[in-house]
Amino acid sequence: MATLGLIEYADASPEVRAVYDDIMATRQTDWINNFWKALARDPVTLRRTWESIKEIMAPGALDALTKEMVYLAVSATNQCPYCIASHTASARKAGMSGEMFAELMAVVGMANETNRLSSGYRVEIDDRFKEVTL
Repeated sequence: MATLGLIEYADASPEVRAVYDDIMATRQTDWINNFWKALARDPVTLRRTWESIKEIMAPGALDALTKEMVYLAVSATNQCPYCIASHTASARKAGMSGEMFAELMAVVGMANETNRLSSGYRVEIDDRFKEVTL
């Protein structure tokens, strides 16, 4: 159960309903998931978080599938069960196969392991890596 409970559409203030309506319109769906219902206890945080996600996840240099898979990888690393479930569903909808999921989790696991090893050994950054520019 959410710490402060969930705000259903029928019980939402006009301010919260406006955000809910935008979420449903943007996502072309007829329901609001529990993440947003929990954040609705603080309408300012709800609106700010929705606006940020809407902007970041909008079409850009990265396609929708890549963005969802990055979100899923970070969620797995941060051990957020809700986020893992939500972004797995979104990535599947964007085209992620079971094989892609398995490979992504292998990369996440390996990256976490080598990151910890590098940090633990306090490995100095190679000069060649410092010179990389975009």
